[in-house]
Amino acid sequence: MPNLKDIRKRIASVKNTQKITSAMKMVSAAKLRRAQERAESARPYALKMNLVISSVAGRVKDSTNPLLQSNENPKKALVLVITSNRGLCAGFNANVFRTLTRFMKDQTGLGVEVHLATVGRKGDQYFRTREVQVIKNYTDVIGAVSYAKAKVLAQDAIEHFTSGHYDRVYVIYNEFVSAINYNTIVHPLLPLSLDDLSSDSSDDAASEYIFEPDENTLLEQLLPSNIEVQILRALLEAEASEHGARMAAMDNATTNAREMISSLTLQYNRARQAYITKELVEIVSGAEALKG
Repeated sequence: MPNLKDIRKRIASVKNTQKITSAMKMVSAAKLRRAQERAESARPYALKMNLVISSVAGRVKDSTNPLLQSNENPKKALVLVITSNRGLCAGFNANVFRTLTRFMKDQTGLGVEVHLATVGRKGDQYFRTREVQVIKNYTDVIGAVSYAKAKVLAQDAIEHFTSGHYDRVYVIYNEFVSAINYNTIVHPLLPLSLDDLSSDSSDDAASEYIFEPDENTLLEQLLPSNIEVQILRALLEAEASEHGARMAAMDNATTNAREMISSLTLQYNRARQAYITKELVEIVSGAEALKG
């Protein structure tokens, strides 16, 4: 027969856990609202920048900009992996690692060596015990996302690409869809493709624009800025997705704790009733024995 004291302790422990998960859910919900606003406000800006660049790109022929130079036979690729600093966010990081593993397998099959740069402590911790080349860890970005930090990441990526160390640069992150849903994206950063940029443009009036200075000079300034904006958007999308995933995980944990408390309370009442019944039987039996 279960011990009533042990059941009471377990109920108290689960109630304490429920208070923690409920508080974490509310904190994540508050952070999610701000992060969602930032992520959604970055999307139109990124789209407009692509439109501007595509307008300029439509007038440029045979550009020698290093960010546009594509190696037809890539040998090495760098992947910027965006994860969280903390856990308790369900499959947020696991989905990134799973998608990255598939991507690396595909690239290895094509003869491309893949190196990583991790953003977030969870990525750093995960790859420490694995045979993967991690060239740098950015652990001070997540939780305090800013344009300045995105610019540092972009400058490092551009330097690795233009120096010839890597033929391709990608970023993998979770794109925010809703509070309970996100998509894991592998997005190519470098080299940039004028054809892709032009195909994204829906501005029919581009031919009427007069550019000053010349188009090549504008591209030299706009293309690095485009990389910075893409990385900033990826960071903001990942931040919103993380808070959404943690809020959903803590909501599930709170619900599970509530159900466990109900189950334990029922178990406690049954055990207590059994003890009382046993004691009554013993009293009645003792009284009958005295009569006899």
